[in-house]
Amino acid sequence: MTKSQNRFNFWFNMFILVGMATAVIIVNIFKLQDPEVQTVKQIIIALGAVMGVVNTVLSANGNIWTFLFGVLDVCICSYANLDSGNMGQFLQHVLYFLPMQFVGFWQWRKRGAGTKEKVKARRLTGKQWIYVVSAFVAGTALAYGILYWIDLAQLNKGYIQEIDKAKILLDATVVVLNILGQVLMSFAYADQWYLWNLVNIFSIMLWTNRLLSDQASSYTIVMVIKYSFYLLNSINGLRIWLQLSKEGHDEIATERNGCC
Repeated sequence: MTKSQNRFNFWFNMFILVGMATAVIIVNIFKLQDPEVQTVKQIIIALGAVMGVVNTVLSANGNIWTFLFGVLDVCICSYANLDSGNMGQFLQHVLYFLPMQFVGFWQWRKRGAGTKEKVKARRLTGKQWIYVVSAFVAGTALAYGILYWIDLAQLNKGYIQEIDKAKILLDATVVVLNILGQVLMSFAYADQWYLWNLVNIFSIMLWTNRLLSDQASSYTIVMVIKYSFYLLNSINGLRIWLQLSKEGHDEIATERNGCC
């Protein structure tokens, strides 16, 4: 990358990190004044939001340290989703995202990522895109059926008043996009960022829906802010990784020409 691009990335990353930290601090100053808010829980969730943004910023820049902050983010997000009743995302974080942090670290190391070196990115082929889209459609249908069954069981036991089909569909969509995005990230495909943009848009919708309902938790607004910053970062991540994939392609072509 050029010096101007590196300079832009630095200041953009600072904007994301400082902006997120400032937003979280301001929100928590007001939230902690509420006597009904559990102070320790609120602070942990806020810290997790900041760790999550650090994680995504490092990921957008192809930095392998993203997986360290990813572990912290996954653990805290698991708790937040369980407490808010987003069972699909809770199970996804515990059973999938957490072990995938270690898989991703191993795969990135194989593709040249180090403490200073960025990962060598690659692109999906047309055939691979067909597989991704097919997996998304089938996975969303399956996830919707499972989440609907869970809510139906809760309805029958009187834990909830009604089944929110729109919320279930949104939750299922986010679950599947997250799974596919994590796979593409672990194997260093630049195309992951198309999926992450969708994940962040739908996550904002999901948490905004929770914010407007009577089931909103004290930290729901923090999650809305978090995914808003995620969206800005994922847009920049797409730009960076398209460049990284181009550089990786050029490097491979140069090595092949040298061999011949």
